[in-house]
Amino acid sequence: MKLRKIYTNLLFKVFCGILLGILLGWLTLKGWFPQWIYRILLTFKGLFGSFLGFAIPLIIMGLVMPSISKLGKSAGRLLLITVGIAYSFTLFSGFSTYFASEAIFPSLLENQHIKPMGDEQVLTPFFSIQMPPIADVMTALVLSFIMGIGLSLKEKSVLSGVIEEFGEIVSWLIAKAIIPVLPYYIMAIFAEITFGGKVVSVIEVFFKLIVVLFVMHILLLIIQYLIAGGIAGRNPFKSLITMLPAYATALGTQSSAATIPITLQQAIKMGVSPRIAGFVIPLCATIHLSGSTMKITACAMALMLLEGMPFDLELFSGFIMMLGIIMVAAPGVPGGAIMAALGILGSMLGFNEEQQGLMIALYVAMDSFGTACNVTGDGAVALIVNKIEEGKSA
Repeated sequence: MKLRKIYTNLLFKVFCGILLGILLGWLTLKGWFPQWIYRILLTFKGLFGSFLGFAIPLIIMGLVMPSISKLGKSAGRLLLITVGIAYSFTLFSGFSTYFASEAIFPSLLENQHIKPMGDEQVLTPFFSIQMPPIADVMTALVLSFIMGIGLSLKEKSVLSGVIEEFGEIVSWLIAKAIIPVLPYYIMAIFAEITFGGKVVSVIEVFFKLIVVLFVMHILLLIIQYLIAGGIAGRNPFKSLITMLPAYATALGTQSSAATIPITLQQAIKMGVSPRIAGFVIPLCATIHLSGSTMKITACAMALMLLEGMPFDLELFSGFIMMLGIIMVAAPGVPGGAIMAALGILGSMLGFNEEQQGLMIALYVAMDSFGTACNVTGDGAVALIVNKIEEGKSA
């Protein structure tokens, strides 16, 4: 895919969108900006968000199916390798978060109490249009595996050509309909967050926790790239810097799947072969959620400390291992990870409805950082898989 020119200065545009969105939301909140203009922005956000939700399964199928089909009989092996590395990274994230939180949180959150959130101001879009996707994320992923692996075992066929052309259509969709509009969508997201006061009201109690988690997710990325760089024989810090445009884009979209085009481009720029990147990056957008696992684990521990609920390593070991599996059902939807995890939060940790609501509020306040950690870590997985495949073909 020749999308390199599309992403020129994207990092600058994304940051401009974030800053402008915060400014517009604050001015509207203060009454210094017309509310009808803000509502137009909300209408645009809703329409583009619906379109993005419709496009995400197409993006997954259009990128994964051709990539797997071109891999030949090694597709099954490559799939197992990628899944194994991604799940290992997720488990490492969960358990390292547990031990770090156990050491830091008791003293950090001493004398801290949960306060109810204040009234939230709400403005609505002028209208909305629902665009139901043709399939959910898991259906698209499973179909992509079946079709891709099946076609990889056959000689060139008519269906292979159709799949390749479908991939070209998806590439066009990304280049012409998604990337150019992405900074404006990010601007609308941050305007809504600022106007609603959601982040501020939650940070009043959890500010220290947010700062600690921010530092922890940066350290996690450094560790992941130290591991990947050591295995692949590449400079880990240079590789991590190369992935910053994907990190910045994910801060705004709050969606691993919506950030796939940027993550894919930066992985190739990092030195991963286009063939491997085209397979690993879309797949990891669905199965690799180290950042989300870190946030959910840390937030759950913090809330249990604040509520005086007992916990130990045995309890959280099962929770973390199950969470890594549950996360597979969560990608592509902002805040989807915490929604998918509510079931095991209740069944394994004993959270009631009120506590689950507090988990949602805290998670959503930091959703961008978790998603950014997820997609940036995808590059580390791609580096390792690329090295393994290079060694096999050597």
